[in-house]
Amino acid sequence: MAMKSPKKGNSTECHYWDYSFHWTALHRSADELRPMAFTYDGIADECVQLLNKIPTDGDSDRPFKKDLYGLLRDHADEDPRLQELWTQVNTVPDWVDWDQIQRGQDIFFRYGLPILNVLSFESLLGGMGAIRVVETLARTGGFGAKVVRRRLLETLQHILQVNSSVEGMKPGGEGNVSSVRVRLLHSSVRLKILELVKQKPDYYDIAKYGTPVNDLDCIGTINTFCSSVVYLGLPRQGIYLSEQEIEDYIALWRLVAFYMGTPTEPFENPAKARAMMESLLISEIDPTEIGRVLAKNIIIGLENTAPAYASKEFMEALTRLLNGDQLADELEIPRSSLYYRVMIWGYCFWVAGVSFIIPKISFLDRLMIGLRRKYYYKMIMDEKTGLGKESRFEFKYVPTLTRTTQVGERRSTKFERPGVENLARLGLLAALTGVVALGMGLIFAARVLPANQLFYGVRV
Repeated sequence: MAMKSPKKGNSTECHYWDYSFHWTALHRSADELRPMAFTYDGIADECVQLLNKIPTDGDSDRPFKKDLYGLLRDHADEDPRLQELWTQVNTVPDWVDWDQIQRGQDIFFRYGLPILNVLSFESLLGGMGAIRVVETLARTGGFGAKVVRRRLLETLQHILQVNSSVEGMKPGGEGNVSSVRVRLLHSSVRLKILELVKQKPDYYDIAKYGTPVNDLDCIGTINTFCSSVVYLGLPRQGIYLSEQEIEDYIALWRLVAFYMGTPTEPFENPAKARAMMESLLISEIDPTEIGRVLAKNIIIGLENTAPAYASKEFMEALTRLLNGDQLADELEIPRSSLYYRVMIWGYCFWVAGVSFIIPKISFLDRLMIGLRRKYYYKMIMDEKTGLGKESRFEFKYVPTLTRTTQVGERRSTKFERPGVENLARLGLLAALTGVVALGMGLIFAARVLPANQLFYGVRV
């Protein structure tokens, strides 16, 4: 799966999971990263414990039903630690450039569909190869085949709110608030698992996997939303961002990391972000059986559902493209038939072509960014096919000593609506048209050019 081979001087070329890079002083070994598996967002944990003791009315008095963000906002001045956390999440770091944040948000909607491909099938599904993270996810039950789609829509809600507007990322904006809500949710999960470990020490192996939802896990999560997108997922679809676009996009997610209580140092600049991504490929990706279960459930849960309405085979082929055959094999994603490999080629031809042409035309670029910004959020809030209403990121999937995640059963589906595979067919048609046009042009030139040359020679 991986190897290192000496190159010039002290440099070493590394090959991991169908990806090659040169090891530098910015990279970190597994031993160097390991201490972060035991550090975590301590202030959030203290505050969650304090907030859960505050009495509320009705069902919201139950710990897992409480609006932790609302309680933090309303009671921040009643305790020094609550005030400290509230001040922290409402402070804008000195390094934030709001013009850059806006450019970073525009990038998400400029390359909307291919980025969503990455987030679904490389960042998320491929992330099931991360040995530590899956141990926590499996215990929550949130990745069962019947509930995983809603879980993914909630994650997409957070991503869209982060990218909504500059105002949304300022204190009190929707992106800021949703990031803090997710931070408090992470803390609730961590506290619950640690509580269960006290009851049954072998429930979760802290010595092996680290503290649940630790700093390293959280860095890995932010990495999958930014670095993996620009350096892995988009290039594998034929899309290459400019250096400025990469810098802007990573800066946006650095701010998200700050609000979520995640160390921001790995995202200070593109070089550090890329080195962290490559370091995590080496140290954290080691697929296990539970990771394979979760990966399969994602595909089963998304098959023939809005908005993509994609077949299982198409999603598997896209997963293989975005993660590489080595990781896909380890996750036991079936090999694709020639038909679906050709379909994926056509799909990438289409999305790469659109992503190249439209940004070159300024008014079209702004128009598409605006339309996607409105459409995507409306799509996930649809009452029939989406969430129906905004999620407050409540602690729904509560770990218990007996809860685990099993492989789901594939549903019998009837494809009644055209889906994303039609884009693949359009891509193939466009490619075929281009080849035919080029061929006819060459034939025409071959027939006409000699006559012109002859005519030119006679005149001379």
